[in-house]
Amino acid sequence: MAGRSAGAVGTEIWTIPNLLSMLRLLLVPPFLMAVVAGAYVLALVILVVASLTDLLDGYLARRLGQITRLGQLLDPAADRLYIFAALVGLAANSLVPWWIVIVIVSRDVFLLVLGIVLANHGFGPLPVHQLGKVATFALFFGLPVIMLGLAFPAVQPVSAPIGWAITIWGAFLYWWAGIIYAIETARVIRIPRVSDESRSDTLEQGG
Repeated sequence: MAGRSAGAVGTEIWTIPNLLSMLRLLLVPPFLMAVVAGAYVLALVILVVASLTDLLDGYLARRLGQITRLGQLLDPAADRLYIFAALVGLAANSLVPWWIVIVIVSRDVFLLVLGIVLANHGFGPLPVHQLGKVATFALFFGLPVIMLGLAFPAVQPVSAPIGWAITIWGAFLYWWAGIIYAIETARVIRIPRVSDESRSDTLEQGG
């Protein structure tokens, strides 16, 4: 059984959609270096390529029937890494205040704590809330719009306010979704586990 599971995981890795997802992850370090170096045109090109691979791997996964658990984990992980890379790179150049970095990163740390709480109670991760998807999209869209103005100063008077508005709104929604996850976590961990009850009954009978 264990051998088959390992084989299944190995097969998942080498599907075309997952290979595209891993390529997207490999582009994160060059993206971060480009942002830190102030090469915003290059950073935007890398981001466009990464976004195209994201669209392509999603299309192929559905078309080829290769939707896997690994792919479902890689895609949101890549989104977050690009958001963090953009934030850190822009903050390192004093173009974004560090408090925004802290606000967004602390929300994911908060969700990590919720995940540990769920695991300690025998539950897996909660399903992704639609609001969380909207928040991630807003951040993933807003930060590049800010970078667009840095790459092409002629459009900055328009792109800067739009990018900042979307980014601030995305950060707000990001935490709003986090609070919803916290409420849902509190509800879920109050649910009695059937397996725990069965185990208790068995122990009592054995005693």
